[in-house]
Amino acid sequence: MRKLNIYTVVISLLVLSGCGDFLETESLSTSTVENYYKTPAEAYAALAGCYDGVQALWSGGVSFPVASEIFSDNAFGGTGNGDGFGYQMLDEFDKSRSPSDLSVFGANWTNYYKAIYRCNILLAKLDQVTWGTDETLKTTYEAEARFLRAFMYFDMVRLWGNIPLLTEASAENIPQADPEAVYAQIAEDLKFASENLQAITYANQPVATHGRVTKWAAEALIGRVYLYYTGYYQKADLAGVVTKAQALAYLEDVISNSGHGLVSDFANLWPAASVENYAGEDNQETIFAIKYSYTSDYTSGNDDGNKWLVMFGLREFSSYPYGNGWGGATVNSKLWNAYDDTDTRKVASIISIDNEEIDFNKIEAQREYTGYYVKKYTPMINKDGKSVSAEEAAALGLNTDFQISQFQDYVVIRYADVLLMAAELGSGNAQAYFDQVRQRAYGTSFSQIPVTQESLMEERRLEFALEGIRYWDLLRQGIGVAADAIAETTQVLNGGVSTTKQITAAKILETKGLQQIPNAQISLSSGVLKQNTGW
Repeated sequence: MRKLNIYTVVISLLVLSGCGDFLETESLSTSTVENYYKTPAEAYAALAGCYDGVQALWSGGVSFPVASEIFSDNAFGGTGNGDGFGYQMLDEFDKSRSPSDLSVFGANWTNYYKAIYRCNILLAKLDQVTWGTDETLKTTYEAEARFLRAFMYFDMVRLWGNIPLLTEASAENIPQADPEAVYAQIAEDLKFASENLQAITYANQPVATHGRVTKWAAEALIGRVYLYYTGYYQKADLAGVVTKAQALAYLEDVISNSGHGLVSDFANLWPAASVENYAGEDNQETIFAIKYSYTSDYTSGNDDGNKWLVMFGLREFSSYPYGNGWGGATVNSKLWNAYDDTDTRKVASIISIDNEEIDFNKIEAQREYTGYYVKKYTPMINKDGKSVSAEEAAALGLNTDFQISQFQDYVVIRYADVLLMAAELGSGNAQAYFDQVRQRAYGTSFSQIPVTQESLMEERRLEFALEGIRYWDLLRQGIGVAADAIAETTQVLNGGVSTTKQITAAKILETKGLQQIPNAQISLSSGVLKQNTGW
């Protein structure tokens, strides 16, 4: 049975009356900022609300993990052959593919700003809480809220490039900030979190706090933000806040002192790849994950499930242990072929219809069929053919189904990423860190290769395939590098019919890899918000 945690405490206590028209959302409860935030318990409830906001980021629209794979060279748009072409628009960076999709990320934009508002309100009200003997909690809660805010702004600034920067509730119709200002705020928030969260090792973290951010999560995310910002914007440091030496020092601290490590068998990181041998959520390799629960319920309105996971599933088809889904992000055969057959990550990451001898009979329902699907994140069924998540929920008498009750967590940062980032930033142990990741992948077939920028990027491609990382790794090497890697002309099956699929480098270059700002938000702002080039 899956345990509940802070994420499942749904605290809807925020009245969003001061967000400005273009960030307007409905009231979430009858509690107000005037009559709340007086006790540590109320502050904790508000913090739970911040985590719940993060959990709900992708409950509508296009999820960041799915979109990131579709943008990359790992996957195509996919989905049903009779569906609209919104995912093809994203995949090909071409709005003419679905001209009516003017706000494909509309729900995402709203959910990000809702969750950021929760963090901003909590941060603004910490001083009015009577902490008593719990004064240290104030700093801890501030650090957690600032981490969550930084995490969300990092998603947003990568997606859209130009976004309003709100660090307090405001009724102003503010314009988009310079990306450097957003990154400076992200860096400051993460530095504060890294310096004010306790350095509790993985083995000593209480089970009750799993899912809450840690010092190690803050330090690891600093490394990721540093590498992306300095790469994409061609800067020497992270917005004048974090230097290369400091970014490396944060990562080395995680490696030396966090107690995190690699799970011995790569397949055991993923439920569908290991089934009975799954290492479990909150395993030693997980540094930060977004938590989900099977307790979503149509009747009660409880909405804690991983709704986006179903998008990766086999189109309208189940084959133990893989459950029914919507066939989004069909895996590009280039990714399957990039792996050596001795690399255990190949079959642990990708479902191969032919190699696994799956009698898939829904090709006519699938758009951009390639014969390959995502294995790391996919709905699962038991041997009786029933949804694992729905069965868990049904045992509690909940009114649910597989579409809303998926509970696999999204692992944002793994320890393997910390090792490879530290190697990339020039650690004196770069070769050893690089070898650790590859030794697990190849086992007895391992042979050492020199650690170089080229070999590191290829290793990241194979290690983090289909985890929402590849696209951003490409972009930080330069728009031209990303465009060349993603552009291709190939054949796919649309409804079982061979069809030419084309992605042009010109479209990626035109958009600079950024996405469409929801047109509805531009309209609500009376034109204060400006659309990104190419959209």
